[in-house]
Amino acid sequence: MAECAWCHNEYDKTFSVTYGDQSYVFDCFECAITMLAPTCAHCGCRIIGHGDEVDGRFYCCASCVRAAEPVDLHDRATAGHVGGTR
Repeated sequence: MAECAWCHNEYDKTFSVTYGDQSYVFDCFECAITMLAPTCAHCGCRIIGHGDEVDGRFYCCASCVRAAEPVDLHDRATAGHVGGTR
């Protein structure tokens, strides 16, 4: 049995996460996210998806980026098509 790096629970079905040059053992994804996931610089939520980064600050979505930064970032874009139709 291994001990969770976050909650210190001893559990027989732990898993390891390597982050940078460190390895951690967790008993659930909740503990791994709480310990390792970055926090949105605007709303404070944990970023468990791709998120966005502006000048070293992490954001959970384009809406939070627009609220905090002088950039025009969007979650979706429409690609222009060159020549012909689809």
